[in-house]
Amino acid sequence: MTKEELRSRFPFLENGKIYLNHAATSPMPQTVIDKIQEHIYISSETDIDNYEFFIKQVSSARKKTAELINASSDRIAFTENTSTGLNILARGIDWKAGDRILLNDLEFPSNVYPFLNLKKSGVEIDFVKSQNGVVSAEDIINAITPGTRLVSVSFVQFLTGYRVDLKPIGEFCRQKGIIFAVDGIQGIGAIQLDVEDSKVDFISCGTQKWLMGLKGFSFIYVSKELQGKISPAYLGWLSVENAWDLLNYEMKLRPDAGVFEGGTLNFIGAAAFVGALDLFEAFGVKNVEEEVLRNSSYLRQRLNESGIPTLADGWPGSNSSGIITFRYENSQKVFEDLHKRNIIVSLREGMLRVSPHFYNTFEEIDGFIGALKVQA
Repeated sequence: MTKEELRSRFPFLENGKIYLNHAATSPMPQTVIDKIQEHIYISSETDIDNYEFFIKQVSSARKKTAELINASSDRIAFTENTSTGLNILARGIDWKAGDRILLNDLEFPSNVYPFLNLKKSGVEIDFVKSQNGVVSAEDIINAITPGTRLVSVSFVQFLTGYRVDLKPIGEFCRQKGIIFAVDGIQGIGAIQLDVEDSKVDFISCGTQKWLMGLKGFSFIYVSKELQGKISPAYLGWLSVENAWDLLNYEMKLRPDAGVFEGGTLNFIGAAAFVGALDLFEAFGVKNVEEEVLRNSSYLRQRLNESGIPTLADGWPGSNSSGIITFRYENSQKVFEDLHKRNIIVSLREGMLRVSPHFYNTFEEIDGFIGALKVQA
């Protein structure tokens, strides 16, 4: 698929909008729209109770998600959002008073509150202090203590866009028997993640950002080894092996990650996610990452040429992502004026955050730079 063919899959582009806000929410490509419309048609006009069809959509979404992160399908479960996924982990471990969890001071709250909530059980929470907007793998490893039982970190930091090197953390945690969890929402869909290579035990990731799925649909990955250590805090009728033997209340739990799904899933969310992943596959997952990094690199270059430093200046390429954030005078007014011009970015912590995806072009980035200069 060429870039032109790819861009033809995004209906909103016909309106002249420059959308550079994928770290917040992605627009729906046509492949997602088609899947949603198919689901609505079946649910409203034809075989309304076609459970088998809906389950096939879930199975397809599970398979494609697993392939995306180099996992097996039985290690994937679907849930509502990233916070719910991290709560499944936080509430499922048999914590002891004095156990320690290591976070950092730049995490999005979804990757903080589920663990802070454990303090009432005697769990201690340690925070790695960032340096110039960066929490590196080395910083995290150096902060691990003998009491550390779990480390959780964002693959890509939501504000700065810093991509942490997961592999050394994963290898260290694996050697020490420490659970390694990752909030994947700002990286997966833009940057490739291999759970086997990175030695990740757990991932929680919403689909509405870089993955172009629906709000309210998320997935978790849980390794087989970690699942053996988790006691599900909530169970439902689909958590057991004999689910369709409805009046046999034998609580024999499923051995796969589906034990965490409990009940009826967001079928339309699963169908939409299949449509999104179909587009990623058609363009090539590796090509997606290359285009994302090419666009963010060009954006940073153009900002620097305009005399605007970014938080990512000086980072190695291996720590770059799709997010470029910078300080700008009168950022609130500039943000609002850009929006009026149909140029969509984010305002976060008083800074402008720009996040182009794989279908965006240099011409669109130039359009953003030109509009920014008009505001100066």
